[in-house]
Amino acid sequence: MVLSRREFLKANAVATVSLAAKKHGINPRHSSDDPKPVRVGVVGTGNRGRSLLGILLNLQKIEVPALCDINKDHLVLAQDMVVQSGRKKPEGYDKDEYIFKKLMERDDIDAVIIATYWEWHAPMAVSGMKAGKYVGVEVPAAYTLEECWELVNTYEETRTPCMMLENWSFRRDNLAVLNMIRQGLLGEIVHCHCAHSHDCIDHWFFDPETGEDRWAAKYLLQHNRDQYPTHQLGPVISWMDIGYGDYYDSLTSTATDCFGINDYFIRRFGPDHPNAMRKYAQGDIVTTVVRTKNGKSIVINYDMQLPRPYDNRWMIQGTRGIYNEQRNAVYLTGLSPEYHKWESFDPYQENHEHAWWKAMKDQSGQFSHGGTDYLELSLFIDAVRKKTQTPIDVYDSVIMSVHGPLSEESIAKGSVPIKVPDFTRGKWKTRKPAFGIDP
Repeated sequence: MVLSRREFLKANAVATVSLAAKKHGINPRHSSDDPKPVRVGVVGTGNRGRSLLGILLNLQKIEVPALCDINKDHLVLAQDMVVQSGRKKPEGYDKDEYIFKKLMERDDIDAVIIATYWEWHAPMAVSGMKAGKYVGVEVPAAYTLEECWELVNTYEETRTPCMMLENWSFRRDNLAVLNMIRQGLLGEIVHCHCAHSHDCIDHWFFDPETGEDRWAAKYLLQHNRDQYPTHQLGPVISWMDIGYGDYYDSLTSTATDCFGINDYFIRRFGPDHPNAMRKYAQGDIVTTVVRTKNGKSIVINYDMQLPRPYDNRWMIQGTRGIYNEQRNAVYLTGLSPEYHKWESFDPYQENHEHAWWKAMKDQSGQFSHGGTDYLELSLFIDAVRKKTQTPIDVYDSVIMSVHGPLSEESIAKGSVPIKVPDFTRGKWKTRKPAFGIDP
């Protein structure tokens, strides 16, 4: 068989990841001599679901017995992807919004990937755990405080792992910074700033051609909160050992009024467009300040409605140094060549490369989001195969999600401090860091 260049690069990436991972004592790939495949069902086969499905189909020893989506066109596209990969056509479920339960009940599925609208993430994840299926759920894992508790309680009842698919936890630069922190280069971590700055008005919330509402627009009408809380915090919780020696104590959130959405519609469609005159609950900028149990602080920004290039604005600061993602720079006391002058992060990236990225960085461009999706799904599947805990567990998933509803509560009450529930029930005091331990 003659491989195309694209197929060759993907196959080579698979081999490279496998060999390097084994060298470092991890195995995010499935080797060809494993006797049984991992059987995965996907619920939600829109753009994001099909992107994740495409990565799964590039892993060896993966079967996809069933898919679910109430949008028949999306479902058929996903079924065709599976067939084109040389696998058997999966059974499709599209009858109604609760048909996903039939997929969860199948005895020929080991794990489910959930990529649906936000309000369905937690109910579907709970259903999957109760059915004994490993769950990989898109962000955020939960939209309400009650859903956060339901995820935790279900995991503790079933002991079936649930992993939120927060891909920015797996970014190459973020993992190198994690190595630097664990090696003490920044000293004791004191403070972090992070943001999700991504102008999504003209493609995600609203149709760019007509201005009509897309699926996420309703959240801007009904809620004023950090609507998308997890991309900011993906690397931060491991950088700051949240849940593993420290934990959120309280948070305070403040929102601007909403100016940007109406201005966008006036500019793009004119003042008579219905959406130009509509009142939106969501403020343009939400700023949340977290104080931790150990006296550290985190500033978290939501910024998805004003014109701007994409940016996460990560900055992590300790007693001996600081990393700034925007500047691609560090300053380390006693190590940086000039007093109080930034130096490039690039040499530190190379010197502190994480084992996961040593295995795949040359091929990262072949996969979505620079390879992060491939890495996280590989590690998720490996946990399913070995019946071990997932890299991001349910407690990590809910602490990254909960400041969404808690920010809404704080804003509604006049930016008052809100106590953060302890989803670990005190276990954060003794739990040891587990994410991305680099041998």
